[in-house]
Amino acid sequence: MITLTGKRNDACFAEFVWEGDVRIRSYRLGLEQLFHGRYLETMLVPFTDQAVLLIGCGKKEDFAPGLTAVKEVLAATAAKCRDFNIRACSMDVSCFTQLLGPEAFTAAVLGLGLGCYRYRYQPLENEEAWDCDFQLENGEAYADRLKEARELLAGICFARNMVNTPGNHLRPMDFDRIITAYEKDVEIEAETLVYGQLRALKMEALYSVGQSSEYPPCLLILRYRGNPDSDEIYGLIGKGITCDTGGYCLKSSDSMGGIKSDMAGAAAVAAAMHAAAAQRLKVNVTACLPLSENRISQSALLPGDVITGFGGRTIEVLNTDAEGRLVLSDAVSYAVRREGITKVLDIATLTGAVANMLGNTIAGAMSDDDGFYALFERALEHSGERYLRLPFGREHEKMIKSDVADVKNVGGGCCGTITAGLFIRSFCEGRPWLHLDIAGTAWCGSPTYAYESKGATGAGVTTLYYLMKEASLPH
Repeated sequence: MITLTGKRNDACFAEFVWEGDVRIRSYRLGLEQLFHGRYLETMLVPFTDQAVLLIGCGKKEDFAPGLTAVKEVLAATAAKCRDFNIRACSMDVSCFTQLLGPEAFTAAVLGLGLGCYRYRYQPLENEEAWDCDFQLENGEAYADRLKEARELLAGICFARNMVNTPGNHLRPMDFDRIITAYEKDVEIEAETLVYGQLRALKMEALYSVGQSSEYPPCLLILRYRGNPDSDEIYGLIGKGITCDTGGYCLKSSDSMGGIKSDMAGAAAVAAAMHAAAAQRLKVNVTACLPLSENRISQSALLPGDVITGFGGRTIEVLNTDAEGRLVLSDAVSYAVRREGITKVLDIATLTGAVANMLGNTIAGAMSDDDGFYALFERALEHSGERYLRLPFGREHEKMIKSDVADVKNVGGGCCGTITAGLFIRSFCEGRPWLHLDIAGTAWCGSPTYAYESKGATGAGVTTLYYLMKEASLPH
């Protein structure tokens, strides 16, 4: 619970301290302690009738990470409250808003909420749920921003929960039902194309991947019309592979642990769409989420197979573990041809190459439209996420040309992230295109930031939301 208050709670309050020695005398304990204020250093100091939680912010002049640093400091605050089972804590975050502007307030709320996040499929028997009432002092001017921040926090936690859910409890149709129920309290129209419809529509790229499993694939379509007077419709295409063994190009044993998380793109889109509708953004958005498993069976794709996508283009399948781009291609084609989208944004845990290149804190981005990418960059100023725009040229496009079909689903021994993106672009039919590869940032085996926990990160949720928000503003 995160609320606004005009006064300090008597039980416990948090103080944010810039680096420099601060002597604390506790008359209750008769102790004098030295607190340095180093970045993320914490100390709980009990007094006669209350306790003070000190949180170090490091040197003020080095507070360059900005929104990321604010989230980390507040996440450390929340974690310490959990450690000491503190049930109510008040704090004044004006030191951050004065330094970084009102965006710091949103970052503070996200930090507090994500610092509390823990995932367990089923709670331990008799495990007491911990909750803390975080009271933000003197924040009356941020009431609207608090509402938006809470919505974003809920969306990130939804995405994390979906990605963290064991694969045997999140089959494609399970995922579809959960998302559809999640969107019911906002003005989003949901439609599901089930397996028989996919076959009737000749969406072979999607159903050929999904027919490898006894749990059928589907295409979930979400429509939000916040600006009916506009002809612009943004298309969000999120990869939703709920189980990815690699198919006959079987993944190595050390990669099997993450096969349940290959639907982070779809989860991020669903969460961002909900936030946009809840905030009534003046923008039109259609999401197409191809939901499927990728397994080994008698009906699974084989290397060398040729299939035909919804748009009529033929695809040579050379690697069955490059299935994400296959299901995305049909979703993109459907969004363009049936939903009339005018811009395409796809987001996916697509390539291991992007993680090898950029690690777990920076995602890859590609675009063929500078204006669309400029909109994306403005969104990044608010979200605080980090992406690197990758270049491409005709030489990369040639790498996915096939001798026996229109296109092949892998390029060669290099440029794997670039050629994967260009494969999806080839189905956009000239629409402005933006591609986000979050394979390295959607999951963390060892958390990098204080607001992360082992497992899903919720990557992409805030960036997609702020992109839609920027698109809704007059320019």
